[in-house]
Amino acid sequence: MNPAPLGLTHRWIYVLALFAGASYWLAVPPGLPPAALLAWKGSAVALLAAWAAVNTQGRDGWTIAIVLAFGAIGDVLLEASQTAGALAFLAGHLTAAALYWRYRRATRSPSQTGLALVLLIATPVIAFLLPSDRVAAPGIAIYATGLGLMAASAWASRFPRYRVGLGAVLFVGSDLLIFAKAGPLAASPLPHLLIWPLYVAGQALIAFGVVSTLLKWKNDDDLHHRL
Repeated sequence: MNPAPLGLTHRWIYVLALFAGASYWLAVPPGLPPAALLAWKGSAVALLAAWAAVNTQGRDGWTIAIVLAFGAIGDVLLEASQTAGALAFLAGHLTAAALYWRYRRATRSPSQTGLALVLLIATPVIAFLLPSDRVAAPGIAIYATGLGLMAASAWASRFPRYRVGLGAVLFVGSDLLIFAKAGPLAASPLPHLLIWPLYVAGQALIAFGVVSTLLKWKNDDDLHHRL
């Protein structure tokens, strides 16, 4: 297989990840053994992590692969324990936020800064208000603080906003729908229809945006040193 643009390789893994995510949402057959269903669910983001790993360049490349691996672990753990799954995702959010903040933009427009602040503040506030179970609300808000930090850092970073930033926003939307399903949207079909595709699309955009950008920066740096 010829290398993809910007040096990206093993495109088939990325395509297989998208297929796994779409097929899990659209075509899960009834009566599938729980272990097979769990493996199917976890495979989408696990394949994105594998694709990031084979395209990795240095510490930052491994960092995004680890972030995606935390997501895949969270997908699986959620089926056994909401708390364990949330902790895996939270670890991924904090790791991703550290990566994005390391590459924050030196200057940002007022609208860029404003949206980053909205993501940072509104995400945990909305998450706290959504669930009907008020006992669970503080824990949800703590998790959502990490989620909002990740999304705000992505939007304020030098990574492309319409890949990484948008992917982070889709991730926020997916999680807020989860919390809304335990509150005002309990009787609505929207969470069931939208949570998974928003999540997988968000993770796929993040993976492609970060990996391709890191490779582009490396190629540009290598070219600069050759000149």
